[in-house]
Amino acid sequence: MSSELFSPLELRSTTAPNRVMVSPMCQYSCEARDGHATDWHRTHLGARAVGGAGIVMTEATAVEARGRISPEDLGIWDDAHVDSLAPITAFVREQGGVPAIQLAHAGRKAATSRPWEGHDPLGPDEGGWNVVGPTDDPWPYEDAEAPPTDRLDRDGIDSVIDSFRAGAERALEAGFEIAEVHAAHGYLLHQFCSPVTNDRTDGYGGDFRARTRLLREVTSAVREVWPDEKPVFVRLSATDYREDPSWTVADTVRVADDLASLGVDLIDVSSGGIAPDSYPDSAGPNYQLPFAERVREGTELDVAVGTVGGITTPEQAEAIVANDRAALVIVGREHLRDPHFTLHAARELDAMDAVRVPPQYRRAFE
Repeated sequence: MSSELFSPLELRSTTAPNRVMVSPMCQYSCEARDGHATDWHRTHLGARAVGGAGIVMTEATAVEARGRISPEDLGIWDDAHVDSLAPITAFVREQGGVPAIQLAHAGRKAATSRPWEGHDPLGPDEGGWNVVGPTDDPWPYEDAEAPPTDRLDRDGIDSVIDSFRAGAERALEAGFEIAEVHAAHGYLLHQFCSPVTNDRTDGYGGDFRARTRLLREVTSAVREVWPDEKPVFVRLSATDYREDPSWTVADTVRVADDLASLGVDLIDVSSGGIAPDSYPDSAGPNYQLPFAERVREGTELDVAVGTVGGITTPEQAEAIVANDRAALVIVGREHLRDPHFTLHAARELDAMDAVRVPPQYRRAFE
């Protein structure tokens, strides 16, 4: 029996050799705090490409310096970033994978230290900066004072849109094949979409259409400069895990149709992150898959859906695709534990003829 996980995924003129994607995972490893990819990024992403993943996506890559989660985040806000990213995309292609980039802005969740250094807000003397959001309400840190949060006015909103557009242009120059707009996990675009964090009364807040306006405008800006033959993804948090008013699965389904009408090819379905308590009580195997299924079943337009969260075995991944529960399996932590997850999955699923094994490693898979 052939493996559905190892069937190609065709999106526009881009073909991923299989249905496994490396989830965007922040590495907090730009040691010069300048947004430039380092040897760590080249090794991290390159190893997963060698390991057979069909799509290899960068971490959240900031379109503005003030949009970084930490000072050590990867960036795409400067033309000079292109040169440090181009070798990564070239290597991913050489291994048969599709290089992808997640374009991001952290909004009010920016300017923090790295997780292993406490993930606390940073003051100006520690390398921090004023952050921005739909309102001037800061991220609700429990034991620390948040940096000043500036409410984005119309000029600031236009600047964010322009930054996503310019970031996409640089990403294209760097050789990326897929651009993903990050609108999940409580970062800037999610902050605008959710009534938990957006109580504006202008054209960017209030009802559903106004709250999702910035997401639509950013997506349109990216799609305008991204070639017609190349795919655009959007990552969404399907739920805020809170009582109303909050962002819901029904909202996610609705905005997925809006995004599809703007030329988005795949909705990357995740969840949570709008506030410190906006996470599930437990996160077992496939815990976010039901959200992806709701989006797949509820959208009226033709848009593919990817699922992430608690996917750790080849059998799980195969069942998701084979049972038409999602078109793409997005694997995060298991790729940290096993850079060769996809090759190991191919061997277990008797699909070695569908993957490229580097000649240097073939003796281990024969």
